[in-house]
Amino acid sequence: MNILITGGASGLGRSIVEKFVQQHCGTVYFTYNRSASTADEIVRTYNNVTAIKCDFTNSAEIADLCRTIPEFDVDILVNNAYGLTPFANFNKIGSDDFLQSFSNNVLPTIEITKACIATFRKKRSGKIITILTSYLLNVPPTGSAIYVADKAYLQELAKIWATENIRYNITSNSISPSFMQTPMTADTDERIVEQMTAGHPLKRLVTTDEVADMVLTLASASPHLNGVNVPMNAGENIV
Repeated sequence: MNILITGGASGLGRSIVEKFVQQHCGTVYFTYNRSASTADEIVRTYNNVTAIKCDFTNSAEIADLCRTIPEFDVDILVNNAYGLTPFANFNKIGSDDFLQSFSNNVLPTIEITKACIATFRKKRSGKIITILTSYLLNVPPTGSAIYVADKAYLQELAKIWATENIRYNITSNSISPSFMQTPMTADTDERIVEQMTAGHPLKRLVTTDEVADMVLTLASASPHLNGVNVPMNAGENIV
């Protein structure tokens, strides 16, 4: 069983990589961009891991990855990578900012998923797991318009991937975790983190390891589990 994880060198991505490695599966491929030193550390630590430099803002690197994917013989794709986006109120965001984020985050995910589906269809099996956000289920924070819009687009695509490919024994499921402390959220004010923790039903935030465990669950699930979005927010929203 070979796995491709986008954005696997830090935060949630690294937790997912390490969880799969611990399962002694085939080769775990992961992409990285700025976290070169961390990627090297992961590769040195584990034998069955391959790191791939892929900047989502670089169309040539995306194209190179997509051309290489057939050689990976991938069984599972985890769409995790997402870059930084402007954090501002909707009325202060330019249309070009929405377009730029869509180009940098959504389109690369589309191209990589398309390349993996081509491999999956030849094998007549495969699993797509897409990381979304619980902001799609509850009240999104002020200033998150671009991020939530991108994730909503991917949420609907994940449903299409599920319905169009199940006859090839290919499933598509998603996970929507609540706020996690990762390098991506490192700039969040400590007072806000404290408020979120105090108001959380469990009085603690979900961890990247917990979300990675759910990725593993979906990776081994029956194909009857398809088109599902799993919220991980301690039941703050019941769906």
